[in-house]
Amino acid sequence: MKKLIALAVVTVSLAVSARAQEIVYDPVMNVEQILDEAENIAKFVIMIDNQVQQISTLENQLSQFENYESLFGNPSQVILSNTAPLMADLKALEPGLNLENLVTNADGSFAMTYNDAGLYSTVGTSFQTPGGQTIQRPTNQYKPFAAIINSASNYVAVADNAAQRRKTIKNQIAQTDQQLQSASSDAEVQKLHAELTSLNADLASTDDEVNQAATSALVQDIQNRNDQQKQVQALTEQQNAEFTEAVSNYTAKFTLLDAPTTFPTQ
Repeated sequence: MKKLIALAVVTVSLAVSARAQEIVYDPVMNVEQILDEAENIAKFVIMIDNQVQQISTLENQLSQFENYESLFGNPSQVILSNTAPLMADLKALEPGLNLENLVTNADGSFAMTYNDAGLYSTVGTSFQTPGGQTIQRPTNQYKPFAAIINSASNYVAVADNAAQRRKTIKNQIAQTDQQLQSASSDAEVQKLHAELTSLNADLASTDDEVNQAATSALVQDIQNRNDQQKQVQALTEQQNAEFTEAVSNYTAKFTLLDAPTTFPTQ
């Protein structure tokens, strides 16, 4: 930098000397102007030097960032192949029905004719007495059986759906594991780990759906058994009351003899 200042002073001095051959000037003032100009040039050189240092620093930072990116990768450029199907599965409606819907859709006439593709025997909507009279079965009394049938069918449907989805999710987990083994950057590894966690959570949710469907069937069966016991209790109370009343009525109409019976003698 000192060499630049000296060169600037010499250059300005030569220029002033050239002009001195033509005009008259004040030596003292001329020297002050030369010194001022040299000082301005020195400040300019310092500014340029600072800018060069700043550029050098930015280049070093850029080089460090590029080195970091080469090692850790750019997360925005990592594309996961299983993300779209995973999001679609998570946003899809659950295949099963809740217990309220299963009970609401219970139809007694359906329970009378249901045989599960020939596995069970149908009871029919009516029957005939030995005397040939046709008796219609009370439809409402068969609704609890229809609720159990609906719950069992719902469980089978949910279990089948879960089995298909589990197969798909397991394949996606296997693909993600393979991609994880060949990952070339930390960003890719982190994203693949996040996807793997989501896939395992989705796989676990299929078990929860099956358990929920089984629980619905179990709860409905418990309610049916409870209602059956309630009906037995009510019928027993009714029969006891009717028997007591019948005995009272019989006693009122037919008085028991409290004296010995005498028979005529010959």
